[in-house]
Amino acid sequence: MLVITDERFLDHDTGYRHPERPDRLRAALAGVTAVDAELLSDSRTPRPAERSELELVHRPEMIDRVVTLAEHGGGHLDADTPMGAASLDAALLAAGAVLSAVEQLGASGTEAEAYCIVRPPGHHATPSASMGFCLFNSVAVAAASLASAGQRVAIVDIDAHHGNGTQDVFFSRDDVLYASIHQYPLYPGTGALDERGTGLGEGFTINVPLPPGATGKVARAALDEAIIPAVERFAPDWLLISAGYDGHRADPLTGLCYSSSDYGDFVRQLMPLAPRTVAVLEGGYDLEATRASSYAVAGALLGLDLRPEPASSPGPGMEVVRAAARLAACDDIR
Repeated sequence: MLVITDERFLDHDTGYRHPERPDRLRAALAGVTAVDAELLSDSRTPRPAERSELELVHRPEMIDRVVTLAEHGGGHLDADTPMGAASLDAALLAAGAVLSAVEQLGASGTEAEAYCIVRPPGHHATPSASMGFCLFNSVAVAAASLASAGQRVAIVDIDAHHGNGTQDVFFSRDDVLYASIHQYPLYPGTGALDERGTGLGEGFTINVPLPPGATGKVARAALDEAIIPAVERFAPDWLLISAGYDGHRADPLTGLCYSSSDYGDFVRQLMPLAPRTVAVLEGGYDLEATRASSYAVAGALLGLDLRPEPASSPGPGMEVVRAAARLAACDDIR
């Protein structure tokens, strides 16, 4: 497994008591170290994303706003999304980390999995706006870069918040499939069952909006019944996982009831779907839950079944899973 991270992610300053804080990165890294300390010793340094790569998904004026704010020492991109003077460099490295993972896996004859431990997160950043703690959409930039080279990409988002930015980027496209399991209703208010794409992209967006209290058992059913069959029909060359750990029952910002071991299960279910898999840190705001979930995910990427706690028990939401499965079964995804 290839690990890509950088100490400069710690320099992204969100201010006093902001939930998206540097200790999140330290917690995720600690989870990897607990699996095998050599993984971080051998980790790779990312390159920054180029502006031309950002413009595959973001409008020039949106990028300019982030750059200008950084030049003035930082400020707020929206009410939830602060940045400091070093935040631009961190965001460029976060997007570049996923691009670096793709480049290095593509050139490797042995490694087929990568784990990008980055901040700020990215999946809320839309083509026109930074939002929801996210400056640039790192996963979307990498997916768009791969698609421009003729590769088929599936993105599966397991963050408790819907990845509205990633959905917006690919909503009318048929070369990237986007699937999300998330709490609903919850910020940012998107991700309903009937948000399924438009034009050429109709059916290439799959949303499973789970109610508060849903557990990992329900999310595993969503993967098995709605998402995995669609991804198998799509037959991607690459699988990108937006790995947000805020669905853990201890997270202060959400109401899902996953355990850390559930996250390892999700990744194990998804990895066989494509020759290469890249997991990317998104949300997760309880430090111990983030550490334990990162431990389970790193193990899964290495082919290990590491269980820091029991998998979660049944909960509500199966009627949503069945509805999503019925909709997905009707789509002609090729």
